[in-house]
Amino acid sequence: MRLVIRVRPGAAREAVGGVYGDEAIVVKVNAPAVDGRATEAALRAVAVAFGVRRSDIRLVSGATSRDKVVEITGNDQELTERAVALRMA
Repeated sequence: MRLVIRVRPGAAREAVGGVYGDEAIVVKVNAPAVDGRATEAALRAVAVAFGVRRSDIRLVSGATSRDKVVEITGNDQELTERAVALRMA
């Protein structure tokens, strides 16, 4: 499944949930937006939020942008249900 996320680096607490714009799930991370640290922290946070391994998540686009597209490997029905719940959080 592909998912659009909006990364907010430098947050006080890491959290995944809520919506930015029409469809992007908000991912707040402690890491600064330097040398890809915020991107890697966001991918780890998404893995935890979806209950998958970090290796099951691949960055498709947006390496240097706050808006990113990620691909998550796993059971599509479970991933879709989790995405809906995170959007409402």
